[in-house]
Amino acid sequence: MRQKIDPATMQLSDFDFDLPEDRIALRPARPRDAARLLYIPRDASTADHGMLDLPDLLQPGDLLVLNDTRVLRAALTGIRPARTADSGDVQVSINLHKRVGPDSWRAFAKPGKRLRAGDEIVFGDLVATIEVKFEGGDYLLNFNETGEALEKAIQSAGSLPLPPYIASKRAVDEADDEDYQTRFSVADKTNSVAAPTAGLHFTDRLMRALKSRGVETATVTLHVGAGTFLPVKTENVSEHQMHAEWCEISDSSADLINRAKSQGRRIIPVGTTALRTIESLAAGDGVRAGTMDTDIFITPGYKFKVTDALLTNFHLPKSTLFMLVSALAGLDRMQAAYAHAIAEHYRFFSYGDACLIEAKR
Repeated sequence: MRQKIDPATMQLSDFDFDLPEDRIALRPARPRDAARLLYIPRDASTADHGMLDLPDLLQPGDLLVLNDTRVLRAALTGIRPARTADSGDVQVSINLHKRVGPDSWRAFAKPGKRLRAGDEIVFGDLVATIEVKFEGGDYLLNFNETGEALEKAIQSAGSLPLPPYIASKRAVDEADDEDYQTRFSVADKTNSVAAPTAGLHFTDRLMRALKSRGVETATVTLHVGAGTFLPVKTENVSEHQMHAEWCEISDSSADLINRAKSQGRRIIPVGTTALRTIESLAAGDGVRAGTMDTDIFITPGYKFKVTDALLTNFHLPKSTLFMLVSALAGLDRMQAAYAHAIAEHYRFFSYGDACLIEAKR
């Protein structure tokens, strides 16, 4: 690892580290708030805690920013009917990743070699037509349902799209229906194809303890796309094209964030999705209310406009999310913190443990 990183010439290898396979969590802690928490303060050594210690690690007046999205049952298995009498049906696996219209989604599909524009894919009563075939197994699908009816049909036909590093090791089951949703999500925000996993650690008792401590909360929305799992393929980090995701800050949440900022209180997003939302909609000394498709790519050298600290899980080597936390805290500091976490058997990724990171000065 290089000691100093030039943002213009960052290499993918700068963000690599060795992660033993057994550190990848396949199930969450039970109860949720029993997860471990690594505290990475600005001016002191890392310290081992649990999620129930979070209120004591925060300050009265801190504002936690939560992503209130919910996960759609976006993993679908269907049939592409035989094209000719002497050919057979083809089983097709679909992972929806971005809604682009009332009746249309972008999706990844397999087996890509057996699919082409104009094909229909049948999921019981729900039918999708391939409108466009893009590079990399990506497709534009038009469905025979629209609006709310389409969402209900997808929820009925699909299953939760667990991250590939979990799904490759075990099947989705009924426990995931609850485990892979945050408790503070609201039903009308169902449009993510992955969970904002830092929020999975929160329980009613933890929320009550935070309130008693004087910690406030605000919600934003970012609908997580499957692109969050796509690897960075360019050795020169600056050449990576970030996927876009829809996000929103309401008037009321913008007011809460801006009031806290003006009073010198800390803004602490829960998860990289909440962080990317407030940094994307940053304006002046705070944020603006509104919606946008954000493809913000945060790497070392980025100047944070709103964020003072971050609660997040442990991320993949060479991932855009490890680059983000390295931008917040410094690459050397995060490499050392992750080395400690690996040595102390912290659990990594979506169902894993958490860390509270204070931004460097």
